[in-house]
Formats: sequence, C-alpha cells, structure tokens
Amino acid sequence: MPRELEPVRLIERSISKKYRKEIWNPFIAAVKRYELIEKNDKIAVCVSGGKDSMLLAKLMQMLERYSEIPFETVYLSMDPGYSPENRARLEENAEKLGIPLTVFSTNVFDVANKTDHSPCYLCARMRRGHLYAKARELGCRKIALGHHMSDVIETTVLSMFYGAQLQGMIPKLHSTNFPGMELIRPLYCVNEEDIVAWARYNGLEFLRCACRFTENAAYDENASKRREIKLLIHRLRETNPDIEKSIFNSIHNVHIDTFPGIKTGGVRRSFLERYGRETGSPGEDEE
Repeated sequence: MPRELEPVRLIERSISKKYRKEIWNPFIAAVKRYELIEKNDKIAVCVSGGKDSMLLAKLMQMLERYSEIPFETVYLSMDPGYSPENRARLEENAEKLGIPLTVFSTNVFDVANKTDHSPCYLCARMRRGHLYAKARELGCRKIALGHHMSDVIETTVLSMFYGAQLQGMIPKLHSTNFPGMELIRPLYCVNEEDIVAWARYNGLEFLRCACRFTENAAYDENASKRREIKLLIHRLRETNPDIEKSIFNSIHNVHIDTFPGIKTGGVRRSFLERYGRETGSPGEDEE
C-alpha cells in the first residue's frame, strides 16, 4: 500500500502521481521547451527554504535520476543570517525531502538591514551574487532558481502598472557579472497555487520571508504591490478562469511591430525608425 512507503517516497509519489498534471508535466515541459538542461551540465539548485525552491530541488533530483540526458546537481543553500529556528526548519525540510543540502553562511542580512534605501533589492542582489560565486567554486556553470509561472505573470503586470513598461521574466539568462554562468528557471510553467496544494497535501511547512528587516520594520504585506497584483488577478479569474494562461501566453506572442517604442540591448527604438521602410510594417487592417 502507498502509505507503507517511507516519507521521502510518499513525497515523490505525490509529484509523479497525484500532481503529475499540475507539477511534474509543466516542469518537464519548461525544461524541454526552453532547453534549460544540456548534456553534462552541472547545476547548482539554489534552495532558500521556501516552498518553491524546495519543490524545485525535489523535481531536479527526480529528473536527474530518470533523465536520458546526463547531468549533475548540487543543492546549495545560503544562510544570509537566519535565526536558529529558521536555519533548523530549512535543514529539517531538506532531510524530509531527501535533499543533500550544502549550506554556507554570509552576512547579507546584516548589510542589507543597515540601509534604508531598497534593502530588499540590495538583499536579493547580494544573495544572487553569493550563490553565483559559490556555484562556480563548486564547478557549476548554471544556477537554478524557483521562480514559477505566477512570478512571471505578476512581474509582467507589475512592470506595466507601476514601472510604466512592458517587461517580462525569461526562462534563462546569462550572468553579466559572472561570465560563463547561466541562470535557469525550471518552474517557469508551474502555477503557484499547485505548489501550495502540493505542500499542504504532504503536510510540509516551509520558510516564508525569513528576513529580519520585514520582522523588525513596520511592514504591511497587504500594502505591497505584488500582493495587490495577486489579488487583482484572483478577482479577474472569477470572470475569466483562463486569465493567467492568457497573460502567460501573451508574453510568448508579442507583436513588436504594433508597439510605438521598444527597448532592446539597452537601446530605445521608435517605430518611426522603420515606419514605411519595412514591408513587415502593419497596415490598418492588420491591427
């Protein structure tokens, strides 16, 4: 009987059986569609302790076991200054999932908490830099992060509503500060709600934001812009159940010729530069 299996196998079974359609299949689809893993890759799977990165670690471990393409993973977690309780929770969950975690410590929280100017941005930048450096030290040329489809959608809408630009989040990118290193996002096609459901099904409680800044500051999550966008999308889903799918598909189907301005390679371009000079310029009946 399934319940006679050891806990790690039960968790794996929940991914391959119960949540196959919602989690395993979209994960595999992203890996293949965006060519995220290549033969003989050595990938540092970055584990923060949250639900997304923990699930990513388990998925990558299972894929390494069954994949026809040979590749190697290491499971890397940076302790930026967690409390003893959060550090213990991180390590306990890794053990529950059967993830052989390599943990290294930094002073990221101490540095970020001393600035009043965008501490969360500074923290994120520093964390990624430390992860790249440690991954390279371990012989990896890729790092895998736990950004999922909901992150992609919310980032796109946020940039339009509050950044006055159309900017997405691509499935992989080359590092500008660490030449030869690449970042991949294997959860790109997995919806956050399915990750939450999987965690609840297995009785798993992961770290949320363990940052001391948000613990000590007057922080109202309901006032955050990302939270606002989450609620907006949730309301829109009541009248359009496919709203998330539509937004996600739209970033794969961008009609550049219909935009008056674009930015590529850091350079702004106007439609006037090509207007009337290209046979591909749209006519009135094409818009």
